Amino acid sequence: MTEAAAQKGATIGIRTAGIRTASGQTSRRRSQIIADFHLDIAFESLNKQGEELCGDRVEIVRQDDYVLAVLADGLGSGVKANILATLTSKIVATMLKAGAQLDEVVETVASTLPVCRERQIAYSTFSILQVFQTGQGYVVEFDNPSCVRLDKTRPVDLPAKQRVIAGKRIREYQFTLKAGDSIVLYSDGVVHAGVGKLLNMGWQRPEIKSFLARSVQKDSSAASISRILLTTVDCLYQGEPGDDATVLTLKACPRLPVTLMVGPPVDAAKDEWAVHELMQSPGKRIVCGGTTSQIVSRITRETLEVALDFPDPAVPPTGRIKGLDLVTEGIITLSRALEKMRQHAATSSLDRPSQQLQDGASQIAQILLEQATEVRFLVGRALNPAHQNPDLPLDLSLKLSVVSGMAEILRSQGKQVMIDYV
Repeated sequence: MTEAAAQKGATIGIRTAGIRTASGQTSRRRSQIIADFHLDIAFESLNKQGEELCGDRVEIVRQDDYVLAVLADGLGSGVKANILATLTSKIVATMLKAGAQLDEVVETVASTLPVCRERQIAYSTFSILQVFQTGQGYVVEFDNPSCVRLDKTRPVDLPAKQRVIAGKRIREYQFTLKAGDSIVLYSDGVVHAGVGKLLNMGWQRPEIKSFLARSVQKDSSAASISRILLTTVDCLYQGEPGDDATVLTLKACPRLPVTLMVGPPVDAAKDEWAVHELMQSPGKRIVCGGTTSQIVSRITRETLEVALDFPDPAVPPTGRIKGLDLVTEGIITLSRALEKMRQHAATSSLDRPSQQLQDGASQIAQILLEQATEVRFLVGRALNPAHQNPDLPLDLSLKLSVVSGMAEILRSQGKQVMIDYV
């Protein structure tokens, strides 16, 4: 992304809100602030009972210096609502990414998706969230429920400005996030939860704020906040949602680098350099592989201890070396970790077990997906003699393929990934 393109994208919401950005000096200051925290964003949805498609749609755009998200709620439910919400989210996200003003976006949506003649309401409502790496944020809402900001775990009301664009009344918010703060957006299926079943008037914003204040922890990720709220919504619907419901959360997470060393260097002379790189890395440190663990133990002069418990019989036991957060076996554990990461990416968090297993593969997946904001792989290219047996389909190419698969999943979540081959 060129500097000119970055500056153009950087004015999407801030310019509309009346704050001017964009000199080269401003961009340099922003790049220095980027190291303060990572913008973690995640959403979860519930389909209306009996519907295969969700009538809500979330579109997320990540750029070098900001994250943009659109939550659209199509009229009705099922296929029609899904199409309307998809059109709205795509139009809004594409135009804003290209540098369009909010007025242009709303006018385009208004002309593309006209008001329903029978009910005299819009075919699709939407919320727009944009947060820069500086912490500056901007939210626009058209007929969606008001967002909730969390100052760490404490809900804080944001002052809203209202104006009319193309005959549509919108709300706008400006704010600045600090590390640990969150913004929670949701569709009206959340506030309708419990109507006619457990509650008379549904779950209103004061109750939602109170629930978040009780339930969110300081270390809760964006995914866990969305999950906590939507799980309760599902309970209020008694497992039979009367409307599509979506929760979108963005959290400014303190940065946590993770360095993972797997396999010994192809040149034994580089063993000491690789171990030094690992031990001097900030954040969490992981070593994968028996030979690699022995190298680290020898160079650091710290004892390698092997655990005797097997939380999962299919995964080899873990070990311990002072100064490291996790020590595991090599390719078998890594392959299982990649499998768990793929399952995590393909499965709603509402369907995942709430308790994490403590085997090596589960711990690697949990650290990389839930904790790490940036990951560095130190990948040794030495061949393991045990893998030369033709009856064992384990070789260097498999190790590289596993690391590449992990990197792809992590990058799709907006995490910074670096791979160094040694």
